[in-house]
Amino acid sequence: MKKFVCAAVVACVAFCLAKADEFTAVITKVEDGKVTFKKFNKDEKKFSDEQTLPSTASVKVIKGKFDKDTKKMTPGDPIENGLKNEMFKDIKGGKGGKGFGGMFATITTDSDNKNITQIMVGGGGGKKKKKDQQ
Repeated sequence: MKKFVCAAVVACVAFCLAKADEFTAVITKVEDGKVTFKKFNKDEKKFSDEQTLPSTASVKVIKGKFDKDTKKMTPGDPIENGLKNEMFKDIKGGKGGKGFGGMFATITTDSDNKNITQIMVGGGGGKKKKKDQQ
């Protein structure tokens, strides 16, 4: 029984250490494989100061879809050319909705929280009105 308990403790510790971080952020700049963003703190309901992290060579860049049933963002289609896509070339203020000055995304980091492994773009805005319905 002691061996089982020790193995369970070791497994729990290893799992906790290897857990990647996932958070909501506003991307303000993408340059040379590095992403600059402001992380959203849900408890304080405000954005942190800007941070910059490099992306991994195999970073997944995908569109997010809002699932009405779960009320959460879910992964959608991959974005062509990843971080080299036109949408990341010139991120302007206000694109993130409510004047936050960037592009809303859910960012996932590696187990060390030193590299970005996935970016799910989307969210943060309401329904957009068509010009002819205004």
